[in-house]
Amino acid sequence: MGIRKRLYWGSAVVEIWPNFFIVGAAKAGTTSLYAYLKQHPEIFMPRVKEPHYFAQIRPSPEMRHLYEIVNDRKKYLSLFAKARGYAAIGDASPSYLWEPQAPRRIREVVPQAKIIILLRDPVERAHSHYLADIREGVHNLGFYEALCYDMAREVKGWGISWLYIELGQYAAQVRRYLDIFGPEQTRVFLFEDLKRDSNRVLLEIARFLGVDTDAVARIDTSEAHNAYAMSRGRWAQRLAGAKLSRFLGRTVVPRPIGQFIFDRILLKPGPKPDIDPRAKKLLCEIFEPEVNELEHLLGRPLPELRRSWGNEYLSGKISVL
Repeated sequence: MGIRKRLYWGSAVVEIWPNFFIVGAAKAGTTSLYAYLKQHPEIFMPRVKEPHYFAQIRPSPEMRHLYEIVNDRKKYLSLFAKARGYAAIGDASPSYLWEPQAPRRIREVVPQAKIIILLRDPVERAHSHYLADIREGVHNLGFYEALCYDMAREVKGWGISWLYIELGQYAAQVRRYLDIFGPEQTRVFLFEDLKRDSNRVLLEIARFLGVDTDAVARIDTSEAHNAYAMSRGRWAQRLAGAKLSRFLGRTVVPRPIGQFIFDRILLKPGPKPDIDPRAKKLLCEIFEPEVNELEHLLGRPLPELRRSWGNEYLSGKISVL
């Protein structure tokens, strides 16, 4: 149960750590999975969905306010203070897939941890990531221009650069977890499967975590959390990305009210923009060898990771295992 004891002057202090981790990828359904698993009576998910503790990220000063980060051990453990008695205790931080040291750090503390990896078509993932940055006022560049600008940066990191490409380079990231935790403790799921048949994915995860599978039928999966919505304008982008707004949302305004304001006042329904053809061509050329390598690593074809590419990018490029 992810519980460890430390001795202080002859008395035992019980520490409760997570025993499973949803490690990413970013924009691949981790928020929905977090919300679904939180409904299971035997699973504890903390108030902070993405503490990023095992990534130990250090955003740049101009982007620090965009993240709710817990780098302090005591503060991190306080997130799980009410988790006693739960069979499965989780942390859902997508930075853990990208950060090279995160698997080793997790294993040092929780060697029997179970790892859940969600992957999405990396072209769609990058575009979704970009659209989220646009609606939150991170920048106002076109998609192709944003890719080129981010690729040219000398200093990169979570909360430092945008990592539109790096977060989709899955092969080495998945390999790290398989090498450190092994296939018995690691499961890879696809964003498309979660969208198409969330009940089946949740059943597989419940079996993997060793919790009641019957309770899955009572989980409400009707809402896709953190799905695309349009900003209501530049004023909404500036407000969504403002330091004061973020501060109030985390310290003053109750979380459900803050989420309601963001979803219903700052955003509006609308069609998702098409991917710039120049950006798609660039990304397909970068990700094609990545997906091939991942297919060989996992021993199965992954057409879902090429879903958006189009026939002009697939001709002669689909790998055969």
